[in-house]
Amino acid sequence: MTPSDLHYLSLIDVGRLIQSRELSSVEVTRAMLERIARLDGHLGSYATLTPELALAEAETADREIGQGIVRGPLHGVPVAVKDLCHTKGIRTAAGMTIYKDFIPQRDATVVARLEAAGSVLLGKLQMTEGALSAHHPAIKAPLNPWSAAHWTGVSSSGSGVATAAGLCYASLGSDTLGSIRFPSTMNGLTGLKPTWGRVSRAGVFALADTLDHIGPMARSAADAAAVLGAIAGPDPDDPTALQDAPPDYLAGIDGGARGLRIGIDRALVAACADADMARVTMESAAVFAGLGAELRDIVVPSLDQATRDAVLLCAAETALAHAETYPARAAEYGPVLAGHIEIGRKADGLAIAAIVQRRTVFGGALAALFREIDLLLLPAMNVSAPSLAWMAAAAGNPDLRHARIRFTAPFDFTGSPSLTLPGGVTAEGLPLGFQIVGRHLDEALILRAGHAYQQATAWHARRPPV
Repeated sequence: MTPSDLHYLSLIDVGRLIQSRELSSVEVTRAMLERIARLDGHLGSYATLTPELALAEAETADREIGQGIVRGPLHGVPVAVKDLCHTKGIRTAAGMTIYKDFIPQRDATVVARLEAAGSVLLGKLQMTEGALSAHHPAIKAPLNPWSAAHWTGVSSSGSGVATAAGLCYASLGSDTLGSIRFPSTMNGLTGLKPTWGRVSRAGVFALADTLDHIGPMARSAADAAAVLGAIAGPDPDDPTALQDAPPDYLAGIDGGARGLRIGIDRALVAACADADMARVTMESAAVFAGLGAELRDIVVPSLDQATRDAVLLCAAETALAHAETYPARAAEYGPVLAGHIEIGRKADGLAIAAIVQRRTVFGGALAALFREIDLLLLPAMNVSAPSLAWMAAAAGNPDLRHARIRFTAPFDFTGSPSLTLPGGVTAEGLPLGFQIVGRHLDEALILRAGHAYQQATAWHARRPPV
């Protein structure tokens, strides 16, 4: 097995090799750390590396496995987490200069659960400032491993880059308006935004508490299922975490797509996605039909008001989350996050009350749609593989921002689970993706459908030229 083969194995496959003792966790961890040292000075995906901790955890994993103790599919597997997840004794900056010296005293629940699953923590992954849409001017933004001239997706930029480039086997990201789905699409990954509350947010820096979701970014639906199985579930430290115990997400993943009712709004796709994104969405629909799914033409409740509402609600909740440091330390904030907070600070109470009401109505309309279908098929983004130059030119245009998050923000607004999958490439060979949205707590079904798609296609197996 060559080093390249090792770094690009699936999480589940490398886990099986470690747990069967064909490989050691220490061997895999050392190889991963060497690859990070070789490539990440250029890519910039890690905010903080934890090599000593990683090797110590790998030694523990090998010792336990040698004693016949196997904690699950993540045991001994090197992973990384977005730098908004608190890590005991390890700097956690959330992409902000204000917190460059912040050392948490305890782990976030998701980090503690990864540790309990026996995974190996390689480090903390770089991200935009406060998990909004721009990196702090003082922090180097990660580079897309497919093309340095193209967007990485935000805010889980480091998670997308590291997972795609073979610098970890999976990572955690967060999604408030699209921040798992954008970097997953741009980096050719499979990203899962679970139902709001399915994964605890205890010990995670907030952007907007009622919109924030924590979920896995991986190279396949099966890998994402394995990670979700480790981190999901009730948590006494997070009263908003759902109390039902999660299912075994891998148990039924081979169930296929036959008989699933998949809804597609062809007019919406044609009107709101560019040619490449529309093509990939319709081609994925054809694959599902070939797997025995029933395609149903539907009309999605209007996404435009929900998108506008999600943005303003996010701004108000961000202002609340930063009340201790903004405006008191406003000079230390980058312009994008500061501007967003200012909008939130000026939000009218009646306007927020109206958003709360419309949120309930939109959620009800979406739930009614899911009485007719099992899954909703949509583009992951409106534009295909935007360049950094295009993103810079679009930055000051609110209409372009609205269009960019039209397919993502409404499903943060409702807390609906969504799985983003690679589904094609541009003429330049850059990744394109689509998403499957499901009913609340239907992660097992969307993962099953995603796995069926990936058994029939090979888009998720493509790797960047690094």
